[in-house]
Amino acid sequence: MNYYLVDFENVKKDGLDGVHLLNSEDKVCIFYSKNADSITFDQHRRIMESKADIELCKVEVGSKNALDFQLATQLGFLIANKAATQYYIVSKDKGFEILSGYWKSRGVSVTLIADITGRSHDHETQELRAKLEAVIKEEEGVTVEDVLKIIQQYKTKQGIMNALMKKYPSGDNKKSSSIYKSIKPLLADKKGS
Repeated sequence: MNYYLVDFENVKKDGLDGVHLLNSEDKVCIFYSKNADSITFDQHRRIMESKADIELCKVEVGSKNALDFQLATQLGFLIANKAATQYYIVSKDKGFEILSGYWKSRGVSVTLIADITGRSHDHETQELRAKLEAVIKEEEGVTVEDVLKIIQQYKTKQGIMNALMKKYPSGDNKKSSSIYKSIKPLLADKKGS
């Protein structure tokens, strides 16, 4: 049996990709908060079609990383109660890698994945890199790798724009604005407008 703990605040609807393919022995716990509490009708349909046992866990926020702490606590509880043979944390937050290593050293399989289909973070990074290569015109001082790191580091569109302005300063910010305009369609999962 597989147990999926979904950091919905982090992955949004994309993290639920593959939920409709799970079987009746699988379990899914979707951790969400008032900061992220909506899905599309299509995603709702896929959840309803899933044979898996799905639990919704509303997280009370108020402190930084509140959802992460509650998810980690739930994981420990599940492992202590031998709720499954394989555990998956569905999140793009690489901070959860420490949990994978901790439990692996104790003989428990905990894997960090980007969505329920099992895509890894490396696969997701490769996809984003390919999309960036298609839209960014590498000019003097501008590299796809630098822009990729900025996108992965910041959670908001404003944070990304600020980082681009800092990385590529110019008198009138034409370079950073041009880069941002090129990559903005790739930032749909980031907060802000």
